Amino acid sequence: MSPRSASVNEELRRRSKERLLQAAVELVSEHGYEATTLGDIADRAGSARGLVSYYFPGKRQLVQSAVHRLMHRTLEEALEREPRTEDGRERLARAVDAILGLARDYPVLMRQHMAGLLQAEGFVPCPEQRRLAELLRDTVARQGSRDVDSDYPMLRALLMGAVYTALVPGVPMPLPVLRAELFKRYRLDWDMGVPPDAEGPGGTCDTDLSRFFATGAAPGCGPEGQSK
Repeated sequence: MSPRSASVNEELRRRSKERLLQAAVELVSEHGYEATTLGDIADRAGSARGLVSYYFPGKRQLVQSAVHRLMHRTLEEALEREPRTEDGRERLARAVDAILGLARDYPVLMRQHMAGLLQAEGFVPCPEQRRLAELLRDTVARQGSRDVDSDYPMLRALLMGAVYTALVPGVPMPLPVLRAELFKRYRLDWDMGVPPDAEGPGGTCDTDLSRFFATGAAPGCGPEGQSK
């Protein structure tokens, strides 16, 4: 058996990290943040527990990265779905519906995420969060903003506030009401994006998250990740 090449080793490391991100999203969605341990995540991912600390400083950083991955891939999917469009208002409507849809489809996960952001460390900078920011900034720019540096933080704050308000235990605001307020603010037509009474692409919430976490076989590797 010949040694694995550097490119194959890099691909195996990427796959391990992707599996950890996916496992974190799944377990926190199922059991909540506090009930999910790093050991649980490693076991679900089929990874050695030491790999978790190799990639992430701790559970909070891992979970935030995982949620930001889900958010930016969901947003990206919504923005680029067919029929493709360069219409800035339609893209903004799709962005709003994508983020509100996460509150609807993953309430436990998003509630835990919002609670985590209120902890002392707040946002944990990571590539996943930066990609989410890039997509939202681009959406604001295409919508016609003359001051993206001011309008992007406002959109982010409004979306975060809407998600938080939709998930407050005991007194949640209905998502259609929150959507209507956001659409009114940005002068978006109700039939843009995915209106609440319309079935979105793919139907209801898809529990298979694998499309957001690229964990396919590495080049030149067999089922167990070993060189052929």
